[in-house]
Amino acid sequence: MAFILYFTCVFIGGYLLFNVAYFLISAIAGRLGSADDVSPSKAVDRFRRIAVLIPAYKEDAVIVGSVIANLNQTYPSDLFDLIVIADSFQPQTLEKLSRYPIQVIRVEFEQSTVQKSIIYALNSLPENVYDIVVISDADNHMAADFLERINQAFGQGWRAIQGHRVAKNTNKGVAIFDAMNEEVNNNLFRAGQRALGLSAMCTGSGMAFEPTLLKDALDQIKTVGGYDKELEMLLTINHIKVGYLQEAIIYDEKVQNVAVFNKQRTRWIAAQVYFVKAYFTIGIQQLVKGNGQAFNSMFRSLLLPRLILLTILYLLAFASLFIDNQEFKLLSLGAFGFMVISLAISIPVSLWQKLSIRDFLVLPMLIFSMFKSLLNFKKASKVFLHTPHAETSDVN
Repeated sequence: MAFILYFTCVFIGGYLLFNVAYFLISAIAGRLGSADDVSPSKAVDRFRRIAVLIPAYKEDAVIVGSVIANLNQTYPSDLFDLIVIADSFQPQTLEKLSRYPIQVIRVEFEQSTVQKSIIYALNSLPENVYDIVVISDADNHMAADFLERINQAFGQGWRAIQGHRVAKNTNKGVAIFDAMNEEVNNNLFRAGQRALGLSAMCTGSGMAFEPTLLKDALDQIKTVGGYDKELEMLLTINHIKVGYLQEAIIYDEKVQNVAVFNKQRTRWIAAQVYFVKAYFTIGIQQLVKGNGQAFNSMFRSLLLPRLILLTILYLLAFASLFIDNQEFKLLSLGAFGFMVISLAISIPVSLWQKLSIRDFLVLPMLIFSMFKSLLNFKKASKVFLHTPHAETSDVN
């Protein structure tokens, strides 16, 4: 019994330390490395025709504002089309959308998911017309030069690209912490991964693909939520690397209250659990075949959610202060310190400056919400949990 307990403690401790090491290495690489951006002054080989797909489920509150913002591109207007995939919209919203130079594809499913909407739209598009398909959320606002930068990247030979998703709103404490989480993801799993020569992690929107590449991958996806993880995995299995453009900005609305935060994280954890079950063996097989990209895409889903990891490390570090064991104290305090450093260097100074003392009072509720989502994730694996959006105006 004592041996089993010892082995369990060593295993758990090793797992936690490996999490910290992975995050720390990625964080440093993200800060020291460079993304795949092309200088704006570099000559453009040609202007490709781009379809911007906007899957939207009951997004009446934000869709019109997003359409207006996203039409404001410096890219030639006759070479890109905004295509709203309207799922369960109100008639008055559809009437408003008809006033703008966009396409609207109406859909309705028994069980709505983002990938179903995208697949339906891809099948509806004329063949051999579009060179690039961009995926944007209903609340997303592309920066004016977003499509220009995407086009430049494809001119460099990229077939799959992830743009830089940035917070559209930092009006509440929850939104600021969510914005910080987004930037940590950008540094660790996009800039950091690319600096290490790995494929950037897809994030669900602000993505661009060759149309046939995207369609072939989406046809194989079976998850209810979190299709972006599976999409990236299928691409890397086929040795397609995803690039990352730090300067291709797309603004994304951050959650503004704890209830929505909990719903969103529950959906994410459900997607993570499904992904590990579906692709763990495949990831190992890909590693044996020499495909480290695909293995890494799977391996990232074995990492603990950072807020949960940070809480566990804090509790261990705090407990070590009352335990007379120098080795345990050194490892606990060191792991917690390195994890804090990983997160701190990944967050832009501009976001730190937005925090007030009152905002930190929200943090315990977010931590509790994350642990609560661990208990409810099975629900999200069967039914898509829609995250509602509200129109915001404080675009950074």
